[in-house]
Parts: sequence; structure tokens; C-alpha cells
Amino acid sequence: MTEVEQGRVVRAAHTDSTITVYQAYPAEIAEPALRAGTFVAPFKRERMTWIKPSFLWMMYRSGWARKPNQERILRIEMDRAGFEWALAHSALSHFQPGVHADRDQWRAGVAECPVRVQWDPDRSIHLEPQPWRAIQVGLSGEAVDRYVDQWIVEVADVTELARSTHSAVREGRGDEALCRLPDEPPYPLPEHLRRRL
Repeated sequence: MTEVEQGRVVRAAHTDSTITVYQAYPAEIAEPALRAGTFVAPFKRERMTWIKPSFLWMMYRSGWARKPNQERILRIEMDRAGFEWALAHSALSHFQPGVHADRDQWRAGVAECPVRVQWDPDRSIHLEPQPWRAIQVGLSGEAVDRYVDQWIVEVADVTELARSTHSAVREGRGDEALCRLPDEPPYPLPEHLRRRL
């Protein structure tokens, strides 16, 4: 089964040099990050941090910016070369027959790689699971340091976008909600990364 048949296509807003990802945090982490243009204390580099190219998957995860400690949605423009470095140094978070020779090979990859990749059903504006999957990328160790110190180009607050889109959904203005969503076309992954994922 191919990646397309499995629905495993990275979809993301992107330019020639950047890719857009999302993260949700409480105000005490979001505000200093917005001022600094990257993550600073009390953000903890020692913890794995997950970046999500799918806006709607971020809405699902954060409950439209209403879950505790996820009240602020940050849009991060990050360097494409950094994103691809992360994928090149990643291990899938779950054993995948056809990708891994056996579970031992998968466990070895998880132990040595500073990045985790997870594929979960993407979401509709009603947060219903979709047939295709959205990628989440978990950064730890060296990958977090590179992300914070080198890869982040811009940090912006899109909490109001999340909440106004949610209001449109709740009030039955589905077309308006859809118009508010970021355009997330397929991201042109190099072939060696496509095979890895």
C-alpha cells in the first residue's frame, strides 16, 4: 500500500523556504515566545515538543484553544531545511510492517533518533476523523535545540482565528469556517524522506 493510499501525505502551508506548523500553550509560555520570536523560559527544552502542520488537527488536540494549558494557538514559520532535517532524523512512534524489518529494528530507531513521527486521522471542521492522516512531529534533545535556536523564523498568535472559526462552525456557518482555514497543499517531500515515513 502506498503512502497516498494510506493517506500519509504531509499537507502544510509552505513557501519556498518555510513551512507552517502549530503549537498550543498556556499564556505563560506563549507570551514570552511571541516577544522573543522563539521559545524561551518557562518553555522546557528537556521535554519533547510536538509540532503539527495541520491547523484542524491542532484544533482537535486543543479543543479549539479551550483545553487547559492549550488556550493560545501559535503559528510557527520554520525553516524547511530544519523540518526536513527533523524528518531525516526521525523514527515512527509505532512499529510499521513494511517500513521496519522487525520490532527490534523499530526499537533501535526510536532509541537513537531525537525525533518521533506520528500519523493520526486528520479532522474536519466538526473535528470528525478524516480518511487521510495528519503528521505530528515530536522534537527532543538536539532537535529541540535546533528548532528553538535555528529553525524558527517567526511566531504569531492565531488564537483569535481558532476561536472565530469555531464560532462559525457552532453557528452553522460552515462555508465561512472553511474560508478561514489556512491553505495546506501537499508538501513536496524528497523521495528519501517519503520512504522513511
